[in-house]
Amino acid sequence: MGVDKNVNLRPNGLGVRHAQTFLLFLAMLFAFCMRVNISMAIVDMTNEKHEEYFEWSHSKQSMILSSFFWGYVILQIPAGVLARRIGGKILMTTAVFGNSLLSLLIPSAAKYGGWQMVCACRVLQGLTQGFVYPTMHHLVSQWIPLEENGLLSTIIYAGGQLGIAFQLIISGFIASSWGWQSIFYTNAALGFIWTIAYLTFGSASPEQSKIISKDELKYIQKSLGRVDNQEHHAAPWSKIVTCLPLWAAVAAHCGQNWGFFTLMTEMPTYMAKVLKVNLKDNGVLSSLPYLAMYLLSFPMGAMTDVIIGKGWLSTSNTRRLFNTIGLWGPAIALIGLSYTPKGNIFLAVAMLTLSVGINAGQYTGYMLVIIDLAPNFSGSMMGISNFYANIISIIAPLVCGFIVQEETDPAEWRKVFFLASGVYFFTNLFFLIFMTSTRQAWNDHKKENDIEMK
Repeated sequence: MGVDKNVNLRPNGLGVRHAQTFLLFLAMLFAFCMRVNISMAIVDMTNEKHEEYFEWSHSKQSMILSSFFWGYVILQIPAGVLARRIGGKILMTTAVFGNSLLSLLIPSAAKYGGWQMVCACRVLQGLTQGFVYPTMHHLVSQWIPLEENGLLSTIIYAGGQLGIAFQLIISGFIASSWGWQSIFYTNAALGFIWTIAYLTFGSASPEQSKIISKDELKYIQKSLGRVDNQEHHAAPWSKIVTCLPLWAAVAAHCGQNWGFFTLMTEMPTYMAKVLKVNLKDNGVLSSLPYLAMYLLSFPMGAMTDVIIGKGWLSTSNTRRLFNTIGLWGPAIALIGLSYTPKGNIFLAVAMLTLSVGINAGQYTGYMLVIIDLAPNFSGSMMGISNFYANIISIIAPLVCGFIVQEETDPAEWRKVFFLASGVYFFTNLFFLIFMTSTRQAWNDHKKENDIEMK
């Protein structure tokens, strides 16, 4: 039984779903700004040229960079369950507001409590951001029609990459003009503004929105196979944890996080110590890969909708294609980066930009497989996936800190890039073999047969 094509039901022009998409895009943007801000700030905080600086070793810096994920993994699975029970609006607001408040406190924590208190703040930021992805997946499953899933969900999730790029670009200029403390204060102010806007205009679902039109509500409900008064069944955990295609997506997610967060947390240090780039230029050059990823995500998201809509490939094979672009592409680029001649900044930045930019394919790969399999339980499933993937996010910077004993030695960084390349390759291979986008029977307790999404 195929999924209905509800093109004729689609209301003309922009609707409330597009306003929600924009608000959720901003949530991802500001969340990732606050996730990555320490990566740039720590370069200035430990700069010996300043009269006041922190004498933190590279291993302590790696501890600070990874500490965010210590808290992040804890609430992944509970967040998915909570999103279904109480709705995504409360949890998303909590995540952004909590991170903003903690960003405001970090400069004082560093001054009076040292690296230990900075780690404590980062753990708490990770704890509150633990709601972000499971909740976002739930909100996407509530708001985004299947016919627009490729593009609109890409707009939302790509906000994270724009947030990274935005943070890396402005951090150097802010720190040079007003000090590294202003990096955290700026993030806090933007997060507080978003919180007010989302509390005013955001909604947990189309059914709860007071401003959505009847036509748009009907269109979304028809596309997603929902009725006005949905029954909320308990998550079938035994079915979920024994679903091999889910674990294929989890494997791809783990591989993605190893490579992505290794580069996200360590790139500013690599730029400063190996490529000898100053702080302002460091931020601009470090942002280029994430700008590339952000820009590439839109044509890839649109192409996904076209390929599936025209029947050129099945949903499963389309997910395989873009996930392979997103993981094997960076694997090849990182090998190229490993053999970049010392001092060739242009080629090194080009390889970094390619490795991260082409990674945009993962947005329409494993990320959407989790929704394809069981949209009714996508938040819970994303919680499982994010739990394991972000254990990897803790380990990756620590492994990098263990490998790189001399920050200026390109040979030690080459080992880091080769390891990331290998992880990308083998996790995507597992994904290719075992994934499917078949709608699982347990997604709807009334359905006895799996539904193949064509």
